[in-house]
This record gives sequence, C-alpha cells and structure tokens, in this order.
Amino acid sequence: MLIGLTGRNASGKTTVVKWLEDKGFLAVSCSDSIRAWLAEERIDESRDSLIEGGRELRRRGGPGILAEMLLERLSGSEAVIDSIRTPGEVEALRSRDDFVLIEVRAGRDSRWERSQERGRAGDPGDKKTFIAQEKSEEVSVDEAGQALIATAEMADMVLFNDGSIEDLHSDLEEMLERLS
Repeated sequence: MLIGLTGRNASGKTTVVKWLEDKGFLAVSCSDSIRAWLAEERIDESRDSLIEGGRELRRRGGPGILAEMLLERLSGSEAVIDSIRTPGEVEALRSRDDFVLIEVRAGRDSRWERSQERGRAGDPGDKKTFIAQEKSEEVSVDEAGQALIATAEMADMVLFNDGSIEDLHSDLEEMLERLS
C-alpha cells in the first residue's frame, strides 16, 4: 500500500507519518526530492528554497517530477509519502494501483498554535505571515507551483485533526483497518 498525504502547514501530516512509520511503513516526502536537488546545487535549505526548488524541478521535469523521483525508489514498498502539493504529483502516484491520497485537515487556529509550538525553521512568527504564506500555496498560477486546494480535492479520504493526539491515533487505526 502506498499512502500519500496532503494538507496545509501544521495540519498534522508529520504526526501521521510518524504513526505509520511505527506500523512499519517506509516514510518519504516529495520534499526529499527537492532536498537532494538543493544539496547538488549547493543551495541552503529553507522553507523558501524548498518552495522555489520544487517550482524549478517542476519547470524542468513536469508537474509530477517530485513523485516520479520517489516512485523510482519505492518499487512496491509499503510506504507513506508526505508533502504532496500538486495534482501532477497525485497523477504520477496513481500509476500505482495501491495508492491512496489522504488529506489531513485541521482548522487554521489549531494549525497556527501547532506551528508556534513546534518552532520549525521557516515557520512564520506572526499569524498574519502564516495566513499569507498559506494563501500563496493554495492556488498555482502555473504547473510548477503549489496547488493545495486542487490537490486536496483529489483526496480519497479526509482525516480531520482538530482533536487530541489520542483521537488522531484512534482515527488512524480505523482508517488503516478500512484500507487493509
């Protein structure tokens, strides 16, 4: 089974990935493809360089290139892919019959609080910037940009994550049973 995750910043995708890893899934991210390219180009990794690196790779290789690069590495493995941000990536991943796209969804206030608690590099320090950053990732002006709304619309399932970590884990157990 190949599970793909999409969702907005701080929705809980990383928490879902960690839970699935504990269940034996191999964890990869579309961002891994970008990180490898940034390292080859000797570009420092930041949120902005990851976004622009993704755009550049998509301009060069097409809208599904990040997913295609991961598929080469996975070859049938039970895996979870984090950070799916474009319809082209979803279309590339659908080449595997066992692919399921899950949107991890949480309200803006919950995500803002999580963003502040985790203190990840590149997370904005004020809510206005957080909202502006989110807005810029919703709709792409071309196939090279992020398109979170269109990607979420392609989801096979939605996992709501506004409750406790225990609620999320319980929902994940149910989801995995349905998918198996």
